[in-house]
Amino acid sequence: MGTLLVKNAKVVLTNNAKLGEVHNGSIYVRDNVIEQIGRAEELPARADVEIDAGNTAVMPGIINTHHHFYQTLTRAVPGAQNEELFDWLVRLYPIWGELTEEAVYISTQTAMAEMMLSGGTASSDHLYLYPNNSTLDAQVRAARDIGMRFHVTRGSMSLGRSKGGLPPDHVVQEEEEILRDCQRVIETYHDPERYSMLRVALAPCSPFSVTGELLKQSARLARSYKGVMLHTHVAETRDEETFCMQRVGMRPAAYMESVGWTGPDVWWAHSVWVNSEEIKMMAETGTGVAHCPSSNMRLGSGIAPIREMLDAGVKVGIGVDGSASNDMEHMIGEARMAMLLQRVNLGASAFSVREALTLATRGSASVLGRDDLGELAPGKAADFVGVPLDTVAMAGGAVHDAVAALLLCNAGTVEFSVINGRQVVKDGKLLTVDVEKLVERHNQIAAEIVSKYPVPERFKLV
Repeated sequence: MGTLLVKNAKVVLTNNAKLGEVHNGSIYVRDNVIEQIGRAEELPARADVEIDAGNTAVMPGIINTHHHFYQTLTRAVPGAQNEELFDWLVRLYPIWGELTEEAVYISTQTAMAEMMLSGGTASSDHLYLYPNNSTLDAQVRAARDIGMRFHVTRGSMSLGRSKGGLPPDHVVQEEEEILRDCQRVIETYHDPERYSMLRVALAPCSPFSVTGELLKQSARLARSYKGVMLHTHVAETRDEETFCMQRVGMRPAAYMESVGWTGPDVWWAHSVWVNSEEIKMMAETGTGVAHCPSSNMRLGSGIAPIREMLDAGVKVGIGVDGSASNDMEHMIGEARMAMLLQRVNLGASAFSVREALTLATRGSASVLGRDDLGELAPGKAADFVGVPLDTVAMAGGAVHDAVAALLLCNAGTVEFSVINGRQVVKDGKLLTVDVEKLVERHNQIAAEIVSKYPVPERFKLV
């Protein structure tokens, strides 16, 4: 791949305890790995590819630990704008049942494009329904084509409405079929090695859409392979807590522990409704959390106790969640939201700017089991972004503290992005796909599938 030199950045936020923040900093990359970081005069003066970063703050790429890419097709859908989680799902499940292979591919690239332009360099995704012969393979192709680092999860739903679950029967699968395809996906795509661009996790959807037996079998299967992790939704809403108490007689976190779903190879999405004892258990077992502040606010789910989790030693990363429960996926913006939301209840000093940036980078990397991502230092993967500081939104902010301005001001679109040593955004433009054509086709598919399901009377606003 050759060498890459990013030179003369106003500041390089390394997230590395030894290197700190390097002013007038440069980064020298060989192939896909960072070789040197320092002031410009300390590094080689030339490289095969050079990026003038003089008007930017450079930081590690943000890592998204929870998403549902396909939901870009159902953003702002009438009848799902003002509902809480369970009613929101009831409105959208039938629409999602219209997904096709092309819809999965196009929505994956659309979500990734938005993340890449807003500071994201790596993401997980949770695709848990596969109607009309759609497959996880479409997501893998989409990620490879656009050039984003990807933790793909083979999601699943097996507990349909007729068996006491929430989803309609036509979007669930038989458990034998699920486990068979999980094994196929792992053996076809999972790369556990350092600097991997593609890893696989298994992700039964939630306590209200799968059986306890599927959770147990999925854990056994994942743990028979190196580096295959486990992911699901846990304790997102009060409704989920009520469901678990009625069905299994336990709170969601205790239920997950009872079926073997805690440990350093497990991360939960949301974890809004967990108590101090459960937080202590999460810390002791190494169980990670994907914090999704915008989605939790959008659905009225509550405020996750992130300050308490971090103080207890729980691994926490950032997640934008599904695009139909957030309706955007601005990565730096989501880190900002995490900071602001903790301050609502706990005060302005409870969560600092730099702590929020660390949460979205090094914190997210730890949740996904990556020690090669999330910070900029020799030997780390060459994943980083340059945020422009000379925009009108940064005026009067970046001149005082460029790092703080990344969150306190409007970061907008990144100036450049490098993933795995390859420049994928230049001058604020994505280099790997035609965004205009992508959006056009995406909107055609979105309009087609939603038009089949007019707003039911129960969801219409009075």
